[in-house]
Amino acid sequence: MPPKIKHIPVNILPAGTREGIFIARASFNASPDIEETGKSHRDNGHLFILQEAGTTHIEIDFQKHKIEASSVIYIHPSQVHRLILFENATVSSCIITAENLNPANLQLLESLNPVDALALNPDALTIISETATLCIKLAERKQERLYDAILKESCNVFVSLIASQYLEQAKPCDSRSRFEVVTKAFKSLLENSFASIKSPATYAERLNISTPYLNECVKTATGFPVSYHIQQRVILEAKRLLYHSDKSVKEIAVDLGYDDYSYFTRLFVKLTGITPIAFRDKNLD
Repeated sequence: MPPKIKHIPVNILPAGTREGIFIARASFNASPDIEETGKSHRDNGHLFILQEAGTTHIEIDFQKHKIEASSVIYIHPSQVHRLILFENATVSSCIITAENLNPANLQLLESLNPVDALALNPDALTIISETATLCIKLAERKQERLYDAILKESCNVFVSLIASQYLEQAKPCDSRSRFEVVTKAFKSLLENSFASIKSPATYAERLNISTPYLNECVKTATGFPVSYHIQQRVILEAKRLLYHSDKSVKEIAVDLGYDDYSYFTRLFVKLTGITPIAFRDKNLD
């Protein structure tokens, strides 16, 4: 295993691209030729991979995925991932930072996270692929007086089409219960607050509902109470930091909002069955 560093690497968009937006299409049939993508990392933007041909093998948060044509996958900036192998693959990929997403898209993506690869029917593949082609062509037209606006708006259309596919293949919005609506809002808030807020009551207050009602909604929609989701999100981040960085367990506990190191360790053992040190040592093998 390569030497650890203090923080999980965050890959920045390549020099020469419009700041905050990258879109390209390429074909590969080998392991990644860019070292930064073959190592575990986060991106500084929202990543979309359109699998137009072949297969891409990728690891996301300790889970290996085999993405086959024709499909798409969305990876949130918080997710740690690495490319493993391309097999006769043609992919269109887009990375776009939060400030370049329109508010509706950004809110939607936060509520979708995390998701698995999504198979596309021929019509969906065609329209998304054609949109990617248009975005790539527009990205090359740097002489346009309104270049930034043109590229930003076109890439937001690409993002909207992908998000729309995820929504279409989920339960229709008008048939979602109130429980599911509240649960979705809770999960979005949790993603941004898990390190600082551990109390179900505080989440309920932020959502302007009572704690019992929040618990009822979340448990009905997912089968688990609010506290379970808070703990699971914290433990996922702890695993990321234990595996991908050389921070001490005490430093990780503090980063995740636990001043009591021993309590954090007991919680980790309760939820994973092993100590944080044992988890780290196991993954060094």
